[in-house]
Amino acid sequence: MPAMQSATHLIKLPIEGMTCASCVTRVEKALKKVPGVSEAEVNLATETATVRLGDGAAPEALVDAVRNAGYDAHLVPQAVPEHDRSWWPVALAAALTLPLVLPMIGGAFGADWMLPGWLQLALATPVQFGLGWRFYRAGWKAALARTGNMDLLVALGTSAAFGLSVYMLYAHWGHEPHLYFEASAAVITLVLLGKWLEGRAKRQTTEAIRALQALRPEKAVHVGDVVEIRPGERIPADAVVLEGRSHADESMLTGESLPVAKQPGDAVTGGTVNKEGLLRIRVTAVGAQSMLGRIIELVENAQAKKAPIQRLVDRVSAVFVPVVLGIALVTLLAWGLLAGDWEGGLLNAVAVLVIACPCALGLATPAAIMAGTGVAAKNGILIKDAEALEVAHAIQAVAFDKTGTLTAGKPTLVSFAAYEPNALSIAAAIQSGSEHSLAKAVLDEARGLTLPRAEGVRSVAGRGVEAIVEGRKLALGSSRWMEELGLQLPAAENQGNTLSWLADVTGKPALLARMAFGDAPRPEAAEAVRQLTARGVRSIMLSGDNPAAAQAVARQVGIEEVHAEVLPGSKAQIVQALRKAHGAVAMVGDGVNDAPALAAADLGIAMGSGTDVAMHAAGVTLMRSDPRLVAAAIDISHRTYAKIRQNLFWAFAYNVVGIPLAAAGVLSPVIAGAAMALSSVSVVANALLLKRWKGPA
Repeated sequence: MPAMQSATHLIKLPIEGMTCASCVTRVEKALKKVPGVSEAEVNLATETATVRLGDGAAPEALVDAVRNAGYDAHLVPQAVPEHDRSWWPVALAAALTLPLVLPMIGGAFGADWMLPGWLQLALATPVQFGLGWRFYRAGWKAALARTGNMDLLVALGTSAAFGLSVYMLYAHWGHEPHLYFEASAAVITLVLLGKWLEGRAKRQTTEAIRALQALRPEKAVHVGDVVEIRPGERIPADAVVLEGRSHADESMLTGESLPVAKQPGDAVTGGTVNKEGLLRIRVTAVGAQSMLGRIIELVENAQAKKAPIQRLVDRVSAVFVPVVLGIALVTLLAWGLLAGDWEGGLLNAVAVLVIACPCALGLATPAAIMAGTGVAAKNGILIKDAEALEVAHAIQAVAFDKTGTLTAGKPTLVSFAAYEPNALSIAAAIQSGSEHSLAKAVLDEARGLTLPRAEGVRSVAGRGVEAIVEGRKLALGSSRWMEELGLQLPAAENQGNTLSWLADVTGKPALLARMAFGDAPRPEAAEAVRQLTARGVRSIMLSGDNPAAAQAVARQVGIEEVHAEVLPGSKAQIVQALRKAHGAVAMVGDGVNDAPALAAADLGIAMGSGTDVAMHAAGVTLMRSDPRLVAAAIDISHRTYAKIRQNLFWAFAYNVVGIPLAAAGVLSPVIAGAAMALSSVSVVANALLLKRWKGPA
C-alpha cells in the first residue's frame, strides 16, 4: 500500500453542468475510463470530482473525458463572481410566463383572460428555446452518450407540450382551441427557479469551509520568520511565542468559547486572533502544513467523499431515467389506445417526465454530509470522511485512554522516597531530554539542582527508560518493569497515584527511589461519561498505569470497566476483544501512543493534539481536549445520518407517489414542474437544519 500511495496523487476537479444523480454516475464512469485513474468520486452538492491519478497520467486527460461526457471541467478552480447574477434568467422566464399562467387563475373565478394563440406562441418561444436551451444542450449530450439525466426529461417533456400546442394552433387556426404553451413555459420557469433556490441553499452548506478559508493570512510569511502581532490582529501562521503574554481567540478552529492564555514557549495557531497583548512569534508552519491548512483539507475531503449508503442511490440513478422514459411511453399509449385521448395522454406523459427528477436523490446524501461535517468542524469536531460519520452513529462502546484523555495529562510529583542521596538529581538527569509528562513533573521538582550527566539514554516501550549515570546502569520506570528485572518492591500506600521506580541494574538490581505522581481527572470527564451512558453507550478505560491508579480515576468519572497495565502494543488487541464483547467500539486517545488502537477500533477519535498522527490514524479529531466532544461527535453523527435517511425516504417516496399520479392524469405538467422543483429544494433545506446544532461550550 505505501508504494501505491507514493505513486499516485489526488486531484480535485471542479465540474460544471451536472444537474442530478444520473449526471454524477455518468461523470464518474467517464473519469474511471481515463488511463492511470485508480479512483474517482463525484459530489453533486460540491460539484467537484476527487480523482486518484497515477504519476505518469496527464491531468488534462481528465478534463477531456469530462467534456466528452457532455460536461465541463477545469484543473484550476474558477473565480467566483463578486455578485451573484444567476437570478436574471429566472426573473426573465417568470416575466414571460406570467401572462400565460394568469388566464388559468382567472378561469377559476369565471374570468376569460386567455391570450390569442399567436401571442402565447410569441411569449413561450423565447422561454422554450432561449432560457430553456441549457436543457436541450445537456439532454442532447446525454442522449449521444446513451444515458439520461434531468435535462433530457425536461427537454422531452416541455418539447412535447410546446409541439402539441404549435400543432393545435395551426391545425385549428381561427378556432382558438385550448393550448398548452403555459405548461411548457411554466415547467421551464419552475425548474430554473428550483435550481436557483437549490444553488443558494447548497452555498449555505459550504458556509463552514468558506469561514475556515477566510481565516487564511492576507500577508505572506515563511517558516522561521519572527512576526509581531498587535492586539486584535489575526495570527498569520502556526508559530511559537517568543515574547509577550496574551489570550488567543481559537473559537473558529476549536469551538472553545473562552480565549486561551498564551505566554513565551506556547504554540499559537494561524487563523486565531490575538486579544489584548503584544506578541512576538516565530513561524513554525505555513500553508498546507499548518493546522488551519490540515483542518481545511480534512473538512473538504470529508465533504467530497461518498458515504457507503450513497452506493444504493448510484445504482438506482443508473437506471432511473430509462425507466421513467418507459413509464412515460406506456402512459401515452395507454391513454391513446385504451381511452382514445391522445392529447390527454401526451400531457400526462409530459407530467411523468417532468415530475420524475433524480435531483433530490443525488442531493439527499451529500447535502446532509456537507451540513453535518461543516457544523461539526465549527464546534471543534473534525470528521475525516463520510464513512466515519456513518460508523459513529452505530457505536455501542467507547474505550478511553486514561492519561491526557480522561485526566488533565499534567501530573505532579506528589511524593519522592529516596533510598540513596542525590536520587532526585539522578532521576532528573535521566529524564532531562524527555517530553513525557511524568518526566516534566520530575524536572519541575528538581529545578535548581545540579544534575549529573546521563549517557546512552534509551526508551523501553511501555516500561520506562534506561541510561548510564556516573558509570552505573540505571532503570527508571513502572512497577511491572521493576518486577521483570527481579526487584522486590516494598509495600507502598498508593492512594490512586501512578508509581515509578529508580533502580541500579549494573549488577544485582537495587532500588534507589520511589516516585508517586498524581494526575487529576478533567472537570468534564464525569459529564462526558454520563452523556454517553444516557445514549446507551458503554464507557471503558484502558491504561498503562497500575490498577490502583486506574481504578481511582475510573471511580471519580463513573467508569466501571477498567483495563490497567496495558502496554501500547496490546491496546489494539484489547480493542478487538471489546468489539466482540460490546459491538462497534470507538477508541479515544491522544493520537500518538494510541495510533495502533485508534486504527484497530471501528472509529478512532483523537483528542486535542490535532497532530498528523491523530488526523491519519483517527476517523474523528477533536480540536480541544474536552471528552464531552466524544458524545457530541456521536450525536452529530446520529443527527446527520437521520437527515440522510429522511432525505432518501422523501426522495424515493416523492417519485413513488408522484409518477403514478402524473400517469393517472391527477397532476398537470405545471403542478408536476412545481413539485419537482420543490423536491430538490426541500432536501437541501432539510439538511440545512443541522446548522442549528451546537456542541458543548
